[in-house]
Amino acid sequence: MYSMRVSQHVNAARPAVYRALLDAAAIANWRVPDGMTSHVHEFDGREGGAFRVSLTYDAPTGGGKSSPHTDTYHGHFARLVPNEQVVEVLEFETADPALRGTMTMTTTLTDADGGTDVAVVHEGIPDGVPAADNELGTRMALARLAQLVEGGGSTA
Repeated sequence: MYSMRVSQHVNAARPAVYRALLDAAAIANWRVPDGMTSHVHEFDGREGGAFRVSLTYDAPTGGGKSSPHTDTYHGHFARLVPNEQVVEVLEFETADPALRGTMTMTTTLTDADGGTDVAVVHEGIPDGVPAADNELGTRMALARLAQLVEGGGSTA
């Protein structure tokens, strides 16, 4: 298992970014890498609330963690600090032991340069998840988050 930190500056206030972290429709739009489509099955955006999300490759050649073309994960919100931090505990739904394990994703928001710095720390990432893929997917998602909260509207 390993950890990773990825950050992105967005030109929006912390409350707007925080709202996008806890809104199912926003999550479906921004927390998805390029080349995939998101489906939010369950989402209760409060401390202790559960979520379940599937990311499906648009191309039939994409290899999924949960099924041939889909990555499905579920978890809960372990800690919410309004406009400052969201801590999620999650795991992939998979039979592959190299992809199993509980991960913690902490998103921290800080004021910076007239906007917000968004820092995402992934802890406990299973070794079967290539680090380069995880970093690239997180960077793509954060770029989509920036587009959404900076007034670009839907990123789909």
